[in-house]
Amino acid sequence: MPQGYFAFVLHTHLPYVLAHGRWPHGMDWLSEAAAETYLPLIRILNELVQEGYKPKLTIDISPVLTEQLADDSFKTEFETYLVQKIDAAGKDAAEFYKYSQPNMLENARFWENFYKDTLEQFHSIDRDIVSQLKRLQAQGYLEIMTCGATHGYFPLLSRDETVQAQVKLAVKNYEKHFGRKPRGIWLPECAYRPRYKWAPPVPIDGRQEAYQRKGVDEFLSENGIDFFIVDSALLKGGKSIGVYLDRFEALKRLWGQFEAQYRPREEQKDKTPREVYLISSSPEGKKPTSIFTRDPETGLLVWSGEHGYPGDGNYLDFHKKRFPGGHRYWAVTSSKSDLADKVEYFRKTALARIGENSAHFVGKIHEIVTGFYEQSRRAGILTAPYDAELFGHWWFEGPLFLKEVLRKICLDPEVDLTFLGEHLDRVQPTEVISIPEGSWGEGGNHYIWLNAENEWTWKHIYEAEKKLCDLARHYEANKDSISEELTELIKQSARELMLMAASDWQFLISTWSARDYAELRLSEHWSIFKRLAEMADRMIAGEKPSHGDWEFYSDSKKRDALFPEIELEWFARIEYPA
Repeated sequence: MPQGYFAFVLHTHLPYVLAHGRWPHGMDWLSEAAAETYLPLIRILNELVQEGYKPKLTIDISPVLTEQLADDSFKTEFETYLVQKIDAAGKDAAEFYKYSQPNMLENARFWENFYKDTLEQFHSIDRDIVSQLKRLQAQGYLEIMTCGATHGYFPLLSRDETVQAQVKLAVKNYEKHFGRKPRGIWLPECAYRPRYKWAPPVPIDGRQEAYQRKGVDEFLSENGIDFFIVDSALLKGGKSIGVYLDRFEALKRLWGQFEAQYRPREEQKDKTPREVYLISSSPEGKKPTSIFTRDPETGLLVWSGEHGYPGDGNYLDFHKKRFPGGHRYWAVTSSKSDLADKVEYFRKTALARIGENSAHFVGKIHEIVTGFYEQSRRAGILTAPYDAELFGHWWFEGPLFLKEVLRKICLDPEVDLTFLGEHLDRVQPTEVISIPEGSWGEGGNHYIWLNAENEWTWKHIYEAEKKLCDLARHYEANKDSISEELTELIKQSARELMLMAASDWQFLISTWSARDYAELRLSEHWSIFKRLAEMADRMIAGEKPSHGDWEFYSDSKKRDALFPEIELEWFARIEYPA
């Protein structure tokens, strides 16, 4: 019997970018992530299996990302993107040869081969990334969780109907793509809120009156979700260590405005991330939901851009790119180096660091897991969740590190790889606890997603939530007689609200990483929603929309063509009212 278990968990998500720009923000995000993260993850799992190992990796993939990867427009765009990258690398190589830059020439040829291999891999799987993930799950090498449908930030959404729709759509979309029901869910930004009398942080119709809200856990329980992941500070108190602060300078400045007000909860010594607990904030006796807890110590080893493995000076630098092709030819050098001081990237040197880094990481896992066993005589779990895009996109060598970690754990006689659902069945927890509201942001609160810079976004989201619920209730009361045109119009309004409610927009505004794009996207979805809702109101009043209105609706439906399975009933009423 092993002395403990290790679960590597990757959160896989990108906002909806199809038909919403290409470069520098838009479709290229999706193409970069597919080439540098999603396909490499499939590749390393296949390689481990071929080498005789039985890897176990847990991922969640957000429904909005799944829809994009399954869309034919992405598949065509991705092929074009790869051909462009191959061509750009060839041009770089010609220039480096001309100017006698041998190492840069070697790097250019590496990029040319990398994208050729990626294109070949994409064709070999019939351009279907989602089906490969489904296959790996069916074979027992991958556990796939779901996520909030469009990655809405659950604690700040103003209507229980909207949270309900995010969860119900997630379950229905998962069944469509993966042929089974999901057992686990990644709460967007690991953000949780229990049941209580909640007051909107931004006025709704000029008021901020408190009203009863259901706990996020209740929606999960009602829809058959068995477990989710929380930050360690939500479980046991103490200082919350955010996952993004080291990676975005703007967040460090923003955190400075909140840090003086931050008071960590007193640490509860009797709670540990090694155990699985049940939580429930419902007094009605609903089935509790299980929680796994992020391990803070191993998290810093990877997340920290300054102290973690990705900050090793030999690895490929993310920020410095050569234009017009956009390829990267420089090393991290040091966490304090500006772009002008970056030195050339030497791939052999970078690859040589993976063995040491992975061995150190696995050694730390072994130390923590076996140490818990020695103290408690119980086999606990170490849960290590990260954004998937960190491995490959932000940290180019990350997939190779991940492969080595999985391989080394497979060889450890005292620590076993496990899926979260598998471990839940193994331990069958019985202790029901309460946890507070919070996220995995620095301080454990909502400041990244609600601050002076992005507060205006919530005003529009709240207005749209209220209006859509009114329209959905009209549909519910009249669905036997309501026209198909009006029904589809209200459904498209619901899609626009869901896209507007994505937490990505507030995050990008706070980090300044793509602020203009985020502000434009949210404003665009709000404008579309408003016009569609006005059309619906006129139809309800017996008026006929103009030809221009119908053209506007048609174009909106083509551009934001996702989630055909969306149901208006989810927005019309709460299935189990608080």
